[in-house]
Amino acid sequence: MKLIRFGEPGKEKIGVQIDGKSYDVSAFGGDYTEDFFANNGLARLDEFVKANEGKLIEIPNDVRLGAPFARPSKIVCIGLNYKDHAAETNSPIPAEPIIFMKSTSSLVGPNDNVTIPRNSEKTDWEVEFGIVIGKKASYVEESEALDYVAGYVLHNDVSERAFQLERGGTWDKGKGCDTFAPMGPILTTQDEIPDINNVRLWLKVNGKTYQDGNTSNLIFSVQHVISYVSQFMTLLPGDVISTGTPAGVGLGFNPPIYLKPGDTIELGADYLGVQKQEVIAYSGK
Repeated sequence: MKLIRFGEPGKEKIGVQIDGKSYDVSAFGGDYTEDFFANNGLARLDEFVKANEGKLIEIPNDVRLGAPFARPSKIVCIGLNYKDHAAETNSPIPAEPIIFMKSTSSLVGPNDNVTIPRNSEKTDWEVEFGIVIGKKASYVEESEALDYVAGYVLHNDVSERAFQLERGGTWDKGKGCDTFAPMGPILTTQDEIPDINNVRLWLKVNGKTYQDGNTSNLIFSVQHVISYVSQFMTLLPGDVISTGTPAGVGLGFNPPIYLKPGDTIELGADYLGVQKQEVIAYSGK
């Protein structure tokens, strides 16, 4: 099953995508929240969709899509999780997963504008494969990790490199600016992806391909990072773990390439759909 949310920011309704077409399922009630995932929402929604086959209202293609779930309790990210990305940033291969947090207020829809923050000169892109947690997870064994997954989502982990690397402290302040977490267009459930450790993901800026990777090259697998993160914090239903980005970020070029107003970012992943964002300047509003 593929979940979507659509409509104006803050007023999104819930929907599903079936055979490439999107349908309104707001009559099911509620939203794709922690409570939805925790209370067998995916199975109940599947029954609702089957019971209303041929009756669901199709959503026009030009309707805005929001993130395919409501704001989660946390967005956990894994840094330097591809060998080629570690190499391009002159960083050693980590012995254990590097964890940082992305503010939940940075979450936006897949095609919403990306805003360059005030005083930023080094805003960068990162295509990532995201995990959406399906039930409360604490001290999970790696062999059981996928039992805790609701599905997967495409994520552009937009990053301000000066804030992240040059201003002291943790990475978080270069990761959590407004609009820095476009997610979607869909949440794809586990059964829709044959092999999560073999998913191609790519990113273009102004039509030029900069990233073209595969989850088969993750240093720490999907199963490993779920288990690992759960040793340090309880993961709640609807939480996101973003698994890292392959080589090709702007920071890795000589000289570096950073986003500027007017740029267009396009990114996608097998089974997870495609995003497109226009880059705009901070306006103070």
